[in-house]
Amino acid sequence: MQNLPGQTKSAQAALALAALGVVYGDIGTSPLYTMKEVFAGNHPIPLTPDNVLGILSLILWALIVIVSIKYVVFIMRADNRGEGGIMALIALALRDAKGNPRREKMIMLVGILGAGMFYGDGMVTPAISVLSAVEGLEVATPALHPFILPITLTVLFILFFFQRKGTASVGALFGPVMLLWFSTLAVLGLYNLLAHPGVLRALNPAYGVSFLFENRAIAIVAMGAVVLSVTGAEALYADMGHFGRKPIQLAWFGFVLPALILNYFGQGALLLAEPEAVSNPFYHLAPDWALYPLIGLSTLATVIASQAVISGAFSVTRQAMQLGFVPRFEVQHTSEREQGQIYLPAINWGLLGAVVVLVLGFKSTNNLAAAYGIAVTGDMVITSLLATIVAAKVWGWGWNRAIALFVCFLVVELVFLFANILKIPDGGWFPLAAGAVVFVLMTTWKRGRQLLAERLSGEGIELEPFIDALMVSEPTRVAGTAVFMNANPLGVPHAMMHNLMHNKVLHERVVIVSVHMFDVPYVPEIDRVEVRKLKGDFFSVIVQYGFKDEPDIPRALELCVEQGLKLEMMETSFFLGRETLIPRLGSDMALWREKLFIAMFRNAGSATSFFKIPSNRVVELGTQVVL
Repeated sequence: MQNLPGQTKSAQAALALAALGVVYGDIGTSPLYTMKEVFAGNHPIPLTPDNVLGILSLILWALIVIVSIKYVVFIMRADNRGEGGIMALIALALRDAKGNPRREKMIMLVGILGAGMFYGDGMVTPAISVLSAVEGLEVATPALHPFILPITLTVLFILFFFQRKGTASVGALFGPVMLLWFSTLAVLGLYNLLAHPGVLRALNPAYGVSFLFENRAIAIVAMGAVVLSVTGAEALYADMGHFGRKPIQLAWFGFVLPALILNYFGQGALLLAEPEAVSNPFYHLAPDWALYPLIGLSTLATVIASQAVISGAFSVTRQAMQLGFVPRFEVQHTSEREQGQIYLPAINWGLLGAVVVLVLGFKSTNNLAAAYGIAVTGDMVITSLLATIVAAKVWGWGWNRAIALFVCFLVVELVFLFANILKIPDGGWFPLAAGAVVFVLMTTWKRGRQLLAERLSGEGIELEPFIDALMVSEPTRVAGTAVFMNANPLGVPHAMMHNLMHNKVLHERVVIVSVHMFDVPYVPEIDRVEVRKLKGDFFSVIVQYGFKDEPDIPRALELCVEQGLKLEMMETSFFLGRETLIPRLGSDMALWREKLFIAMFRNAGSATSFFKIPSNRVVELGTQVVL
């Protein structure tokens, strides 16, 4: 949704409430484990008054510098026609690189690496969030410790199982539940803060700077835990298209940021008053009578946070499909009204498998915290690099001004990244490995598709001379319309060549359809199709989509009526080519990558379902292609 000039304050407030449930779930549940990881994690720092004040100051200013200034103020300006996220940022950065293959390749590789980090983050977030909530049972009754993992896995399985139902039915509850959650964070924090208001001294950034310089041996370890307080910042940008910039900014500055600050400072005040609460400072904020309700609310909040990450993985995957970075997956729509509510079974169950492995392998939030953070900080660094290009070229700032701004963010983020690199042996290797696998798969698919296109175009014949030749010695024409899908609108489809070779006939009307994907979110319906009439009842149709549009070829062909081409679907046959790929030594790709690409190609979703073509109207004609 865009920020329309006439949008009322009440409408913005309603969108801000909705944004609470989708955008802020991840960062809003960080207080569950951040302070615990700093002072009671696998590498705890000593619990002293100076250290508490230093950590609080670092958390506060990380929230202000990274989230408030970088993301909410600046990065959200880098919208691609209202849409945000890593794929939108790649598309923006690529605009200025047109005609410069080397720069295009570098931007694409950096962007794909960022997408890989996003998936790594998406695997860890549900595991650490839900587990941190359920661990509150141990605070209430230590005897319940053996039940923590089974309950966590049950909650996660239910969450992933119900993805196929869609979020439409429960989405309306997300905002009110998170409103209650952030209100609870603020009240609990304020209650403990009033008892020890001295921690407010940490508002002074000098305490954070002093901590870093006076504790050089442990400062970098502490920074690796402090970064947990800003996890989820990417969601602010990624979900901008759903709510618009202003409602997200309103929710952050008006409610979320104050609630988070109050809670962190409340935890700090509690630790100074009761050092024994360090085992789980968040749950010790609450009085005994409120503990079980708080555990229930925390579990709900972490489920919502996980839901947002899962939905984000679905959305990014579909965008990557449209831009040609990943193979076609089955996409199911879960809402008749909301186009963005989709379900990808392969991604859903793949994420669940990774999450289960993480929970069973790491067993506690202390261990999982080591796996968290590195994917987040890697993603932040990549976002800053891409945003620098966008600011310099798309916004017209010039390199000096753009670098001067984003280098300030990069300095902080590189410190966070270095701190998390130290955690690689403790578990940070998992999201890195997951991100590396995604990077290899995406680059292999992108390069393989380019290689396949080159092989097919090398064997191609120009369309118009071919039609001229057909008119000289015309084959038998049969009744009806034949639609041939072909990437190149100026070339002869391989399926047409095979049809002529084997069946010796052509339909009385031939339509060659080429689909073009653009690096914008949506293409207006008025610009959806371009029709060009050729000789001999041949037509060339170009169908145009943005990376968030839903491809639907029959619907697009209906729009051709206004340009003089009317199709009767029951008299129309769709001819698709199905290539059988053969690897070879000495190709432009390593043999192992060729084999990987062929396996991905073989298991990719069909063009029939992807383009919503009626399966009973499709004829597939195969050909062999040596890579």
